[in-house]
Amino acid sequence: MRHRLLIAARSILLGWATLFAFTYLERPLLVWTAPLLGPSWLPTVQLALECVALAATGWMIGRWDRSDAVPAVVVFAAMLAVWNFGLVPAINVPWLFRLIADSLGNNRYLGPLITAAAIQALLFASLFVGGRLSRPVQAPVSLLSRARQ
Repeated sequence: MRHRLLIAARSILLGWATLFAFTYLERPLLVWTAPLLGPSWLPTVQLALECVALAATGWMIGRWDRSDAVPAVVVFAAMLAVWNFGLVPAINVPWLFRLIADSLGNNRYLGPLITAAAIQALLFASLFVGGRLSRPVQAPVSLLSRARQ
């Protein structure tokens, strides 16, 4: 039990440090490329950079705990869903729940709800893909290896 708590604490601290480092690099890059891209592409590039940052964060978390990469990433994702600290502005799970409640009362909130849910699903998926990519490479299964023996 104590080992699991240490792994959870380590994954949370490592995840926040990695996410902070990538956010620290992302914002100047976004400011520098904004005049080249134009205002219409800015949200798309910001979302792509956030996906890359979350994938790298998931990879770092999973790399430090290769045996249980997915549970370590799940712990960080739960922490990220509750407290975001503004590092990834597109992730705001409490706001998504309020939007769900508002959309039940009025149909005009349905479009923004679908968009917000899709963006947050993409961001969390990037985090989990990064965690899965950090796992050790397994030898591919071959049908011919048994026939040669």
